[in-house]
Amino acid sequence: MTYPWHLYLMGAIYIFAGIMHFIRPKVYLRIMPRYLPAHKTLVLLSGVAEVLLGMGLFFKETKDLSIYGIIAMLAVFLLVHFYMLSSKKASAGVPKWLLFLRLPIQFILMYWAFIYLKV
Repeated sequence: MTYPWHLYLMGAIYIFAGIMHFIRPKVYLRIMPRYLPAHKTLVLLSGVAEVLLGMGLFFKETKDLSIYGIIAMLAVFLLVHFYMLSSKKASAGVPKWLLFLRLPIQFILMYWAFIYLKV
């Protein structure tokens, strides 16, 4: 089945983002909320999830499940975004304006995934 090019783009973005969890894990470890356990394991698992969900977008049989997974994953990632707003140390040097901008972007990404349920 052929999908719009932007669905393939979304899949590629999530695959790339997931791979980055393995190439640059320290970047993700720095922004993990302190109240979550097993930071390294969670970073690696989220990388695996991003890769698998991104790949799942390419196949008719797994597209919708991957979309729901992406939306759920983005909702969970909001924990990290709010945590980064909690203190200067938690922000990992990212400007506060950019941290605030990321919040609506999460919801835009959720909507972007959601629109493909009808494709």
